[in-house]
Amino acid sequence: MSFSLRSTTLLVAGLMGLAGVVTAAAASHGSDPRLMAGASAMCLAHAPALIALYAAWPSMRIAPLAALLLAAGTALFAGDLVFRHTAGHGLFPMSAPTGGVVMMAGWLAVALGAFLPRKET
Repeated sequence: MSFSLRSTTLLVAGLMGLAGVVTAAAASHGSDPRLMAGASAMCLAHAPALIALYAAWPSMRIAPLAALLLAAGTALFAGDLVFRHTAGHGLFPMSAPTGGVVMMAGWLAVALGAFLPRKET
């Protein structure tokens, strides 16, 4: 079985949804749920967006870039929150803000995708 960037997007969406549910459960059992709840919200908000990009892939030229930016940004942002919760410090300085900016770029790519459809053959 070979994985394309498109199928990898669907794989990442599934894993991101799983991470969202796991971090929601962890937030409900911890003493301070804020960081895990934030990580859960980011994962559960962006997993469906990746599924939508997977579906739009054939018609949206910029879908690969948008998916990459949303997945990477979410991983950085949510990963930093989880790491802060479990280890007491972030992944690296400015990792959460960097992830947030990368997610914003991903959403901008989604918006620009409306003007960059694939050429019909």
